[in-house]
Amino acid sequence: MLNLHSMLLPFGFDPTKPTKLVRHQDRRFDIEQLYRADQFEFYQSIQRRPVFRAGDQIVSFLGRPGTHAVFVGVYDVLGVEEPLDRALPDGFLFPNMNTVNLYLYELRLNERFTDLRDRLVIDWGAGTRTWVQQYGQGEKPVVEVLPQGYVRQFPGFMDVVLSYDELVKIINNPVPHRDWHRMLGSVAGVYLILDTKTGNQYVGSAYGARGLLGRWQTYANTVHGGNQQLQALVESRPDVARDLQFAILQTLPLTLTAREVVAYEVLHKQKLGTRAHGLNDN
Repeated sequence: MLNLHSMLLPFGFDPTKPTKLVRHQDRRFDIEQLYRADQFEFYQSIQRRPVFRAGDQIVSFLGRPGTHAVFVGVYDVLGVEEPLDRALPDGFLFPNMNTVNLYLYELRLNERFTDLRDRLVIDWGAGTRTWVQQYGQGEKPVVEVLPQGYVRQFPGFMDVVLSYDELVKIINNPVPHRDWHRMLGSVAGVYLILDTKTGNQYVGSAYGARGLLGRWQTYANTVHGGNQQLQALVESRPDVARDLQFAILQTLPLTLTAREVVAYEVLHKQKLGTRAHGLNDN
């Protein structure tokens, strides 16, 4: 059976170096959201206890349901600062995070393991509450190695919530996301785009032969999808894509006419007030 040790060795892993395994899962904060927002590494670098030592390497994972964990990377611990009150970075997603009297670690990502990032899934075992463990060869079995560009399984229409980066990966990698392409292409519908930085919302609709899939492909290719206010937003904030979130408000049969689908779109705009206070101008 494949294990973590056998997967890391071909990429140049040094098992003689002091190594710790870390599985990040926090009931207080959405670690996946921090990861998508490129704020995970700051979260990992501040700790209440001296869990790492200078000279260590850490093999880092994000906790998944049950006892599974997905590989994030191998980090070298270059140094540590004694406990102080730490300032959160500008725009940190959880501004109420307690940063009093924390150690600050200098961590450097080892780029040799990039091909396994977000793909290698292990079984952590029963001791998930022990989120930092000493590395032991062969003790973590590999559950699966996901295809390149894989995001996750299709969760059902009403549970779809995607960052822009995830949307692009799903659209541009149709083979590992066959279920996404099949399901999104099977329905018309009304969708919501949220600017997570400002809270502004855009309500749109998809109709025609390729349904939601065809409409969302235009966003994957252009960010703004041809919408005037979104286009203006992209021009004013060139990096706005990282702040956009896509969700489905309602699915509809592909047999409905454009006029019928747009009537549902208008209803959702009225409910959410996106013409008066959001990103809709029609």
